[in-house]
Amino acid sequence: MENQQKDTNKIAGAIFVGCMFIGIAVGMLMHKTGVGTLIGIGVGFLASAMYRSEKNK
Repeated sequence: MENQQKDTNKIAGAIFVGCMFIGIAVGMLMHKTGVGTLIGIGVGFLASAMYRSEKNK
């Protein structure tokens, strides 16, 4: 059970970091890196929270 929780945290962390980098890249393309980073962080938090809540059911 404890290993399953660690795996869930690793995957949720990877989702967060991936969304953040996608946001940075899109922001750089639009010459608004700060805005893209904040959007990526927000989406990453939401996506990782949704992933964790699905795994905890």
